[in-house]
Amino acid sequence: MNDASLKRKIAEIASDSSRVVITKHAKKRMRERHVLLTQVLHCLLRGHVAEPAHQDITGCWRCTLEVLASGDLIRVAAAVDKNEEGELVVVITVMN
Repeated sequence: MNDASLKRKIAEIASDSSRVVITKHAKKRMRERHVLLTQVLHCLLRGHVAEPAHQDITGCWRCTLEVLASGDLIRVAAAVDKNEEGELVVVITVMN
């Protein structure tokens, strides 16, 4: 999968926010860095690829997206995973 196709897939899945899972680590970083959930979702939907698409050791495709949201540069490391209900976007960490 290339950067553009992974970006499209993440945006497609994240268009239904119930299919976005935010890890405990990412929630902690969001609090520390004063990043709102709306900014994270905006990054998933509109961000551009800052670190290229690659497969992690579990076989999930992941990348880092970034976008200017509410005046802040937000970076979100995300992966596409599957469960019994379908595909999900997992937010691994959040940076600004």
